[in-house]
Amino acid sequence: MKRIAFIASAVAGLILTAASPSVFAQAPVGDAKAGAQNIQRCQGCHGIDGWRTAFPEVYKVPKIGGQHSTYFVSALKAYKSGDRKHPGMRSIAVSLSDKDMADLAAYYAEVK
Repeated sequence: MKRIAFIASAVAGLILTAASPSVFAQAPVGDAKAGAQNIQRCQGCHGIDGWRTAFPEVYKVPKIGGQHSTYFVSALKAYKSGDRKHPGMRSIAVSLSDKDMADLAAYYAEVK
């Protein structure tokens, strides 16, 4: 059920993006070099190809390298606010400032 809610949320985001392409023009400005100094929290799960986690349920951890910076920041803010439900991601997101999020987004947007 959680996966269906996530997919529905992603589809809604795509529809919003298609309806208003200027969303991507408003990507947060971050410093990729500063972001590279702050990836330790991400690499434990997202830095391992094919990694699967068993908490809170078994699923494949998504790849974040190459992710669009606007989407990346939006996802982190949703975890921070509780709109996206994942205890591990929420605990990480609440510790990040808006600048941290923008810097990480800039870094991961460049990493493939």
